[in-house]
Amino acid sequence: MLVELINTGSELMLGRVLNTHQQWLCRRLADLGYVVTRQVAVPDTAHDIEPAIRIALAHADLVITTGGLGPTSDDLTRELIAQLLGKKSHRNDAVLAQIKNYFASRNRPMPERTAVEALVPEGAIVLPNPQGTAPGLAIEVKPNPFRTGQKTSWLIMLPGPPRELRPMFDDFVVRILRREFPLEAAFVCRTLRTGGMGESIVQEKIEAPLRALVAAGLEIGYCARIGQVDVRLSAQGANAQTTVDSAGKIVREQLGEHIFGTGDDLLEGVVVRLLTERKQTLALAESCTGGCIAHRVTNVPGASAVFPGGFVTYSNETKQKFLGVRAETLAQHGAVSEAVAREMAEGARKQTSADFAIAVTGIAGPTGGTPDKPVGTVFIALASSRGTEVWKMLNPWERETFKEVTAQQALDRLRLMLQKLCKTP
Repeated sequence: MLVELINTGSELMLGRVLNTHQQWLCRRLADLGYVVTRQVAVPDTAHDIEPAIRIALAHADLVITTGGLGPTSDDLTRELIAQLLGKKSHRNDAVLAQIKNYFASRNRPMPERTAVEALVPEGAIVLPNPQGTAPGLAIEVKPNPFRTGQKTSWLIMLPGPPRELRPMFDDFVVRILRREFPLEAAFVCRTLRTGGMGESIVQEKIEAPLRALVAAGLEIGYCARIGQVDVRLSAQGANAQTTVDSAGKIVREQLGEHIFGTGDDLLEGVVVRLLTERKQTLALAESCTGGCIAHRVTNVPGASAVFPGGFVTYSNETKQKFLGVRAETLAQHGAVSEAVAREMAEGARKQTSADFAIAVTGIAGPTGGTPDKPVGTVFIALASSRGTEVWKMLNPWERETFKEVTAQQALDRLRLMLQKLCKTP
């Protein structure tokens, strides 16, 4: 099966917006057993969009486009595809009603131009969009005039905003795929998420033990992210489930506590879940991460039950005022030190009466480093009723990556402690 992805948007070509659709859709499709064979990005012009779609329809079984379904003058995808396929577009009253309800529910007037989103090419299946106004569209191109033998193809149009595209794909497109493109053999895919190790070390630990299963059809994929590595295990055929189960067991044996989740699990989600199960709370005291850890924790639904609050104490004065860090500690050891991290964590725990408190203090750079404390130096403290532990790390990356890696390391330290406590009678 040939699958092509066409991302439209001049902002993609100008480097103004990151093409997250390509990464997300390719991964989601692969996890379902449909590997994208070609993907392209084109500007919002008829001169670029029309030939890209024509070429894709000439040889692909499934073509997915993103963007170009909105109400503005550069949203051309829907109209161009209708013209290319020789189909007339008609106003869909149900879609128009949904658009009107969308604006009414937000007490906003509906711009007249938005009504263009209710135009649906004849024969197209409407994919509802509860998160926005522009619906997605699915068209069975039968017969396909651009393909040898006029073999049938499917063309699916998805809106540009990720918050609209992703639920639409999961809720509606997956059904079409399963119905129209049933897999010839069983396909099983599992992703294990790890932290605390680099990609090469992860591969080194599991490659040899998995060699026999690879010979039997197992496929292994690695995806390095900030502070974590995903291991993707997949197989196809009658023994796919057994193969992936056996591989998963081996990976868990080799990587042990470094595995923090599966699938799309986020480390902060795992931490919130463990805290919730134990009915315990977490406070934060952040300096160099500037609230990055708190941002991640509060992105998790239900975090309010386990997160009473946090402190972003960037200056020495605020460390003293809000966390009780002693002036003599700062004078003797400096703000970036084990002693200050310890007092920050203990102060945050005391101020909030939380069960656990994480504190981070470090040098994000690009300036401020010394021979003893180079740029990237960070101290992570974790305070609890069992005492306070402090770890010194070196994360010599640019500021944004430094903050994300440090946040990942801090959350992982708490995750490991919580998992150990869960095993302790």
